[in-house]
Amino acid sequence: MAEQPPFNIVIVAQNGRLQYEAILFAASLRHASPGFTGRLFVATPRPGPLWKKDPSLRSQQVLSVLERLGAEILPFDSQLFGENYAYGNKIEALQALPEGEPFVFFDSDTLITGELSEVPFDFSRPSASLRCEGTWPKPTLYGPGYTGIWRALYDRFGLDFESSLDLSQPEGYWRRYLYFNAGFFYGACPRRFGARFAEYATSIRDDLPVELVGQSLDPWLDQIVLPLVIHSFGGGRDALPSGYLDGQTSCHYRLFPLLYARETDHVIKVLHEASAPNWIKKVLKTYEPMKRMIYQGRGEKVRALFDQANLPRREQAIRNRIKSEGLWMR
Repeated sequence: MAEQPPFNIVIVAQNGRLQYEAILFAASLRHASPGFTGRLFVATPRPGPLWKKDPSLRSQQVLSVLERLGAEILPFDSQLFGENYAYGNKIEALQALPEGEPFVFFDSDTLITGELSEVPFDFSRPSASLRCEGTWPKPTLYGPGYTGIWRALYDRFGLDFESSLDLSQPEGYWRRYLYFNAGFFYGACPRRFGARFAEYATSIRDDLPVELVGQSLDPWLDQIVLPLVIHSFGGGRDALPSGYLDGQTSCHYRLFPLLYARETDHVIKVLHEASAPNWIKKVLKTYEPMKRMIYQGRGEKVRALFDQANLPRREQAIRNRIKSEGLWMR
């Protein structure tokens, strides 16, 4: 396998839950991917008029552990989104990254479970997570349908709609249309990617195409825009071979009860090994869900409720079973 060019990783963290997820992400990266030679940035929004409370990382304990894990704290300004749409952090943070250097963005609620240096990224063809469901759009009885809604967005930005389609999927089925989970995405230059991401997102937010009337933008705006940005840079659903990210190399777990309920034994092993050192454990135990789930055995009780080879098809059924046993935490 050809050696991958150096690239940077960025996650977003702020005061609260995300700072502990950031520690766990960084710990899993160092544990499972010793061959990664790029820089790890933990982007954090500065306080400002778009935030009611200071969102920045301020805990000296947290900052000390992140520094020891080789993370670089990267403050950025919230000029477009802020507290009203915190998912916009992933858009605005990109402008603070080094220009012209390939990047991979991960949501903070992710574990690195394998060697990232072996993932065959082609940064000239960006892509994102295909571990998603048909969450958007939700066509109404009186239309337009999937095709009309998506075509309006491609037309808004002068993009070729037809070349984005997966023609092996039937008309009106959500998988026919380019759609990603924004849990990870990557590209050749974070500033160019981020500028286009911001341009498209604010255009849709501030001047809604008539075809989108009745469609929810919150929390879906980043996932509506992401496929448009990726397509505009020549990327797509087939740019990254399957089995690496959201597979053997990373796990977007989202919530700890879901992690224990449905992820592989290998993911659980990485979680426990990466969080085991006392200097990491000391800080993670100050966050109640991690304390109870990882260190006090509640996670293993959740895991025992399910056969990981035969899980319920719907996530809501998993959630309901965990809640019925009094083991749910978030």
